[in-house]
Amino acid sequence: METFEDYLSKIEEPEHRARMEEVFDWVEEKYPNLERRIAWNQPMYTDHGTFIIAFSKAKKHMSVAPERVVMERFADDIDAAGYDATKELVRIPWNKPVNYGLLEKMISFNIRDKAEYTSFWRK
Repeated sequence: METFEDYLSKIEEPEHRARMEEVFDWVEEKYPNLERRIAWNQPMYTDHGTFIIAFSKAKKHMSVAPERVVMERFADDIDAAGYDATKELVRIPWNKPVNYGLLEKMISFNIRDKAEYTSFWRK
């Protein structure tokens, strides 16, 4: 898989594919400086070569992975949004709206916090 389009074309449920396209369009409109990348078979966005956020599709939800430090920082916001989460990702059920305010907080934090990073992941 080399492109976001390749990834999206493999999503069988039209509603799930449309939801992911909507999220990708939002990210790219809000953060035009971020670069698309497929790694570990999932679409992700980077800034100057460092990881910012990744997305993936599961049967019952879309997963959003912003790195553990972001998950910890925004744990209360994630809980308030009504999303289930692990230490590494947020699960947005297909039947719930996407909380774009929460996505904006996580992405903006990562961009600011990792502005001087030269590695892909936090160490």
